[in-house]
Amino acid sequence: MNKRASSARSTRHGIETPLLTVDPVLFTYHEKSLKVLLVHRSSGPEEGRWGLPGGIVDIDMDDDIEATARRKLVEKTSVQPPYLDQLETIGNRARDPRGWSVTVCYTALIGHQACARHVDTVSDVRWVELGAAGRMKLAFDHREIIDIARERLRQRALYSISPGYALDEEFTLAELQHLHELLIGKTIQKRSFRRRIEQADLLIDTGKKRREGGRPAALYRLKPASSGYRFVRNLEAP
Repeated sequence: MNKRASSARSTRHGIETPLLTVDPVLFTYHEKSLKVLLVHRSSGPEEGRWGLPGGIVDIDMDDDIEATARRKLVEKTSVQPPYLDQLETIGNRARDPRGWSVTVCYTALIGHQACARHVDTVSDVRWVELGAAGRMKLAFDHREIIDIARERLRQRALYSISPGYALDEEFTLAELQHLHELLIGKTIQKRSFRRRIEQADLLIDTGKKRREGGRPAALYRLKPASSGYRFVRNLEAP
């Protein structure tokens, strides 16, 4: 065990405590697929593998757990998400080779355009398509954490349009629908989907258009109230 980890696992009273870490799961929608942000581990346990951009809590630097998550994201990826949702806490003696470990997991959605410049400046950071990430041998239990975050996102896609925050700031209705279909795992009837969105009044028409399949498509933005809106019936319902 290295000196850093040893220090993190003991108190000033000399009592052994679990290693405390954070693991943020960031998703984006890009090139018609859902992607997760991964970093390449160049040192320490699981060296050489890809994993989530997390790390150990620094009790001298971090005011709280979320501060740790934000600090590690900036240090490892240069990405600063607009928000972080606490997802789950996982702890056991098997998940980390250094010993008993507890991780607090966070998740967030961010538009690819909003962070592409930052990610491109860090060589060991990559947006990985979710299916490809599922086939990789990731560090620690990070695949299981990603699966938990993915399921949370699927549930939200059923009753809200909050997954739209994974889109760029301006998007088409076709992109919003396709993202929901990816998350839910089934096709949504186009007319029904658009009627539900229009009735809820959750989008701002920018007045701009973009060509999709040869035809110009209107560009929209999410209204601030969109994040808290809940549909009475799931979007997959007819």
